[in-house]
Formats: sequence, C-alpha cells, structure tokens
Amino acid sequence: MYIMNGLNRKNLQKDADDICKGAPTLHFNRREVQALLVLFKGFNNKGEKLDRNQFRDFLQVWFSMTEDLLMDRVFRAFDTDSDSYINTKEWVEGLSVFMRGTLDEKIDYTFKVYDLNGDSYISREEMFQMLKNSLVKQPTEEDPDEGVKDLVETALKKMDFDHDSRLSFADFKQAVVAEELLLEAFGPCLPDEKSLEVYEAKLADVAMDFTDFSSKN
Repeated sequence: MYIMNGLNRKNLQKDADDICKGAPTLHFNRREVQALLVLFKGFNNKGEKLDRNQFRDFLQVWFSMTEDLLMDRVFRAFDTDSDSYINTKEWVEGLSVFMRGTLDEKIDYTFKVYDLNGDSYISREEMFQMLKNSLVKQPTEEDPDEGVKDLVETALKKMDFDHDSRLSFADFKQAVVAEELLLEAFGPCLPDEKSLEVYEAKLADVAMDFTDFSSKN
C-alpha cells in the first residue's frame, strides 16, 4: 500500500480536485486520480514533470512498448502544451484516453500519433516510416522495404476514401468506425489487453489507500 502522511494526502486531494474540475470528461474518479498522482511520483521523485526518457521508461516497463518512433509520438500526444515535459494534468488526461478512452477519443489520439509532421494528414511517407520501424523483419526477405510499400498501398486502398493518396482525419475516422481493427493500422500506440489489465490492477491497489475521499465522487 502507498501510505501517505496527512499533509501529502491533503495536497493530493487538492491536486486531484483541480484536475477533475478542469477535465469534466475524465474517465477516472477523484480517488483514482490521486492514485495516478502517486504513481506519477514513482517515475519522478520530485513529482513535478516527466521528461521524455522518464515517460519512455514508463511505457516500456508497464506497456512493453519498444519502438522509439512510436514512443516519441505517444509522448508528444500526451504533451499537449508542447513544452517537452509531461505535467500531472497531462499525465492524468493522457492516461484517461490511453487506458479508458471512447472510440472517438482514441481515433483522435491515434491520428495525432501517426501524423508525424503535424499537417493534419497521414502521408505515404509517414505510413512507410511507421510500418518499417514497427514490423519485424524476416531474415529471408531480400527487400523488406517492398513488403512495407505493399502494406502502405493496401492501407490506402482501404482507408483513402477521397482518393488523394493520403489520409485525412475524416478518412481515418471513417475507416476505423467501419473496422475498429484499423485503429492501430500503422503501429501499436495503445496498451494491449494484458498490459492494461496489469496497470489497472496496480491503479486499483494504490487507489484503495484513498477510500476516505471517494464519498465526494
């Protein structure tokens, strides 16, 4: 259990209240937000902000993510103020979508992850770069890039509804709503079921220490 002294409990309650009031669509209750703040401090003893490396450690330890490009893109999706750090509010709001988001929220999140240059489109080049980095290369393949190019063309045929050789947000959303498996078409950037179950259990365990505050939810 994560036993906190009285002063820390009051600080955590206030911080959790502030975050909950500022994010009405949050998928965590106040007790869970307090637990997330404790877990946040587990990766940063100062409890202020996580840098890119600390956040990568979190993704690797808890969600078995290993692909550098995608971890960097997940970091950028969480870092909504683009200051190259993740603060407690960004941490909680990001995990709300990452762990428990609605389909619409996850579509918005994954599109941001895959839109590498931030121009509101996923281009052929971006698809190729992500798929090339994510796929496991087979030693028997003479030219693995050709296989990746074939995958890109397959994705475009299935998802490019306006036939402009790139994916707009509207293209991406229409494709995912029709076939949800396409949500992570260009690489894993959401937790797999097993990792999510483990972290949810961890969160529940820590949240048990904040039962006294749950009556306000």
